[in-house]
Amino acid sequence: MLEGPVTFRPLTRADLPLLGRWLEEPLVARWWAHETTPGALEADFGPAVDGTDPAEVLLALAGDRPFGLVQRYRIADFPEYVEELAPVVDVPPRALSIDYLIGEPDVRGGGAGTAMLAAFVAESWAAYPEADAVLVPVATGNVASWRALEKAGFTRVAEGPLTPDNPVDPPDHVLYVLGRPAGV
Repeated sequence: MLEGPVTFRPLTRADLPLLGRWLEEPLVARWWAHETTPGALEADFGPAVDGTDPAEVLLALAGDRPFGLVQRYRIADFPEYVEELAPVVDVPPRALSIDYLIGEPDVRGGGAGTAMLAAFVAESWAAYPEADAVLVPVATGNVASWRALEKAGFTRVAEGPLTPDNPVDPPDHVLYVLGRPAGV
C-alpha cells in the first residue's frame, strides 16, 4: 500500500543499484527482461541520467520512499518506433509514451500502479504542454499492466504485433491511449 501522495524525481546514478534490485524482482524481470550488471545499467540508463537521451527516467515515490520507475518520451523522437507502431495504430502527432514498473513487492496491488500512472500522466501534461496524448503499448499477457492503465483512464485502441520487451513473449500487444483533457 502507498502511504502519501505519489511524487517523482529524476533517476540518479546513486539509484542504479536500487533499480538493479527491482529489475531482478521476478514480476518485474518477467516483463522487462533487463540485464542488471552495473555496466548494463550504466549503458542503458546513464544517458538518461546525463540528459543525452530523449527519454526521461524518474523514480516514483510515496512519501520519501522510492517504489517504482517511470520513463517518458516523445514518440516522435524515436522514428524507428513510430515506424513500428504505424501499421498497428494511428500515432497522435505529439504523443508521449511511458514505460513503468513497481519495484517494491510490498507496494504491488491495492492500486499503486494506477495511482502512479494517474499522477505521472497529470505531471506529464504540465511538463509537455504540447503533448496531445499518451500512447502505451503493453504485451497482451501483462494483464496487471493494462488493467492499471484502464483504471487510470486509458482506453484500448488497438491490438497487434510489436517487438516484445522479453524475447520469450509473442509479439501480441494491446495499445492504450489517453488524450489530453480539455482545458489542461
